[in-house]
Amino acid sequence: MKLPLASFCLLSALVPTLLHGAEVSSPRHEVIAADRGKIVKYDAHGKPFWIYDHGSPVHRLQVLPNGNVLTQKHWKSLVEISPTKEIVWTYDNQNANGNTGKTLEVHTFHRFPNGDTAVVENGVGRVIQIDPQGKLRHQFSYQVAKPNAHSDVRQARWLENGNVLICQENDGKAVEYTPDGTVAWSYDVPLFDKPRAGGHGVEAWGNQLFNALRLPNGNTLIATGNGHGVIEVTPAKEIVWHLAQKDLPGITLAWTTSLEVLPSGNIIVGNCHAGPDNPQLIEVSRDKQVVWTFKDFELLGDSTAASATLGGPETLR
Repeated sequence: MKLPLASFCLLSALVPTLLHGAEVSSPRHEVIAADRGKIVKYDAHGKPFWIYDHGSPVHRLQVLPNGNVLTQKHWKSLVEISPTKEIVWTYDNQNANGNTGKTLEVHTFHRFPNGDTAVVENGVGRVIQIDPQGKLRHQFSYQVAKPNAHSDVRQARWLENGNVLICQENDGKAVEYTPDGTVAWSYDVPLFDKPRAGGHGVEAWGNQLFNALRLPNGNTLIATGNGHGVIEVTPAKEIVWHLAQKDLPGITLAWTTSLEVLPSGNIIVGNCHAGPDNPQLIEVSRDKQVVWTFKDFELLGDSTAASATLGGPETLR
C-alpha cells in the first residue's frame, strides 16, 4: 500500500526528531553533556539545539556567565568555546609553567569570577591558579599514595572557605586542602565489605570516587564512582544518606560521576557505563523517588561522564 504524499512528507519530517532526541521522563531540565567527541546542549524536551565537534573525551564542563563553555582538550590543555563555536581562550598545561616534558593529564578545573582559572594537574601533583594570560598566580602540591597521571584526581571543588575539595580517585579518598596544601579534612570511601571487582560497568566494584560537593550543612556529598552510588558524609565521617546501586526501581547505577544539588534539595546524578537500558542522568529526591531521567544513546554513549543542567548550580558555579 502506498502512503499519500502528504503522509509520507509528515513521516519524513518526524524521523530526524525521533532519531536525534534524548529520552526524557518529562520536560524538565535543559542539559549539557559530552561523549563520543561531542559536546551537546539539549532543551527541556530532550531535543539537541547545539552540537560542538570537540574531538576529545571530557570529564568536566563549566558554562560561564557569558555562555561560553570551558572544558579540557585531550587531557593536556583547556579550551573556552563560544556559543558560535569559536575557541576564544586556551591554556596549554603540557607546555606551560614548567611542565614541558612531564607526564601530565588534566581532568578538572574551575574559572573564577575574576577571570582566573584553577587547574589540578595530574601526574605533576599540583593545583595551580593562573590569570587570563596564563601567568602562574599560586600553586600547591596535593598528596597521593599511588601517583598516576590518569587517575590521581577526577573532580575538585573550590569551596567558599578558600579550600579545595579533591577526589583522589586512585586513593579512594576525598581530601580538603587549604591554599598552602595542608590537609584540612579527608575521608576514605568504604568498600562496604565487598571485594573489589574490575571493569567499568555495573559488574565493577570499588571506591574510585569521581565527584564530591560540600553541602550547606557542612556535610559532603560523594559520587562513589565504581561504588555505584552516592553517599552523604558528616565532618565526623558518619554516613547519613546512601543511594545504592539498586535503590531506584528499574534503574541500575554504574560509575556515578556528575553531581548536582538543586534548590529543591533533589540530587542529579550522572550514571556512566551503565549501558543503554539505563539513563545517563537521574534526578532523585531525598526519599529516593525518581523525579526525572535523561538518556541519549544516539549522539552520546556509554562514557557520558560530564553532564549538568544548563543554568543550574553546577554549570554556573
